[in-house]
Amino acid sequence: MILAVASGKGGTGKTTVGLNLARTLGSQVQLLDCDVEEPNAHLFLSCTVNEEEIICIPVPCVDEALCNGCGECGRFCQYHAIVSFGTKPVIFPEMCHGCGGCMAICPTRALSETKQRMGVVETSHSGNITLIQGRLDIGAAMAPPLIRAVKKRLKNGIPAILDAPPGTSCPVIATLRDTDFIILVTEPTPFGLHDLNLAVDMVRELQIPFGVVVNRMGIGDHRVHTFCKQEGIPVILEIPDDRRIAEAYSRGELIVDALPEYRSLFQGLLVNVYATVPDTQPDPPVRCACS
Repeated sequence: MILAVASGKGGTGKTTVGLNLARTLGSQVQLLDCDVEEPNAHLFLSCTVNEEEIICIPVPCVDEALCNGCGECGRFCQYHAIVSFGTKPVIFPEMCHGCGGCMAICPTRALSETKQRMGVVETSHSGNITLIQGRLDIGAAMAPPLIRAVKKRLKNGIPAILDAPPGTSCPVIATLRDTDFIILVTEPTPFGLHDLNLAVDMVRELQIPFGVVVNRMGIGDHRVHTFCKQEGIPVILEIPDDRRIAEAYSRGELIVDALPEYRSLFQGLLVNVYATVPDTQPDPPVRCACS
């Protein structure tokens, strides 16, 4: 089963939920940090990088001796990564999505493929968790190709939890596609409700089952719960506004390790998730040796 943890805004507790859920699972689990512009899951796990792979994106290169300046490549590219005004084309590598369409359509075969580095994928291990995270290079403009490279490291037969970037933009869509269930994390505030509304619209477009986790219960009001009830959205976990959780977070500790009494909350979250997705049964959550 592949779970994704997402939110309409940053700072709601996505990474907190994903990490503690992975630790609670007990058995081997893959945790994919798909927030490649600012990965932070590794800060809460005692691990060192075991593997690192450089990820490149294919971008076009022009052979001016073959180019006749027809402009077909520029007209084809919807991302305006290559333009031609009756002259040799100008390429903007940072805007290229690497689809290869311009090379396929070029009548004189003047375009060939070259590789441009965009980031790295790192793999490490901590107890029952295999952490796979992408790290976008400074100045690289597009996260989705690197996110797809992270997701290619998924191994069949092992549960996976994907920590999505915040918001509802293209990197989030790239993360959520082909998942079995989406956990939307929010907080009971007007800002939380506004961005939850956007996230719900996004997930419904993707037609993937989802539920809501309300973090920091007690700091706001009940408008998030009212919205979920009106929309028929299950609230699958409530995490209280506990100062001890914030203190553990500031020390880089997981909730279920620092405050074992909260382990049952995340076990209940697993039960609720699996109950929502048909034809799946979880292994019983167990306490791992490292917790």
